[in-house]
Amino acid sequence: MKRILVPTDFSPQAENALKVAAQIARKNKAEIYLEHSLDLPSHLANSGNSGAMPESLYFIKLAEQNFEKLLKREYLSGVPIHQAIGHDEIYNDVQLAVTEKKIDLIVMGSHGTSGFKEMFIGSNAEKVVRTSHIPVLVIKNEHTTFDINNFVFATDFSEECKKPFKSAQQFAKAMGAKMHLLFVNTPADFKTSEEADAIMTRFLSGMQAENYTTNVYNDTSVEKGILGFARKIDAQLIGMSTHGRKGLSHFFNGSVSEDLVNHANMPVITFKI
Repeated sequence: MKRILVPTDFSPQAENALKVAAQIARKNKAEIYLEHSLDLPSHLANSGNSGAMPESLYFIKLAEQNFEKLLKREYLSGVPIHQAIGHDEIYNDVQLAVTEKKIDLIVMGSHGTSGFKEMFIGSNAEKVVRTSHIPVLVIKNEHTTFDINNFVFATDFSEECKKPFKSAQQFAKAMGAKMHLLFVNTPADFKTSEEADAIMTRFLSGMQAENYTTNVYNDTSVEKGILGFARKIDAQLIGMSTHGRKGLSHFFNGSVSEDLVNHANMPVITFKI
């Protein structure tokens, strides 16, 4: 974990993410890439509008000034920082930066939303989670000290979740955290204790997992179960795998990981299947 990308709109939430990224970077001797996506009005974003050039330059200059102020923060002292300004939607700029800079981890802030507004508009964090092929750590609150002792990784223990589990194990090791694997038992897909134990045992066979526990938690929904178990063991981080569905299937089928990103107060990290 040597290259960390932090998308920023210079909001307090984005700065909360940067503070966490700085701590992770310092612990792992990593460097940070700060990415700001220009949110230009449509008449300025049109490259064919020559009269819009002076106004566009104003927004670029403003972003540069915000970068200058941000880089003077004491919590960034000693951390290698690179800055860039993107000109597309945030998730497109993020994907491009990940590819070009060989990014290992994305850390970003989120306001979170709920209800019908979430279904039709979503959040920038949710869009990045849905489109990212690398782990995304979503931060909602300020963490003066980002110490992860207990890390909950919720999974259905299916074969396709083995790859994200390995990535989660690497992250836990880098953070010095203990991983708590979690199977949430719901009325819609109930498993006996014996069945759940067998599922977890098969999943872990040959995986060479370290520093972990296995757990079954009963609740009315997967999301409630994850949050309930995390509170029970006083976890500092929740981890999930995500398919990254797009379009109408996303709205009809939903996504537990994206719901958690929007609703959980504690940090959430997602790993692409």
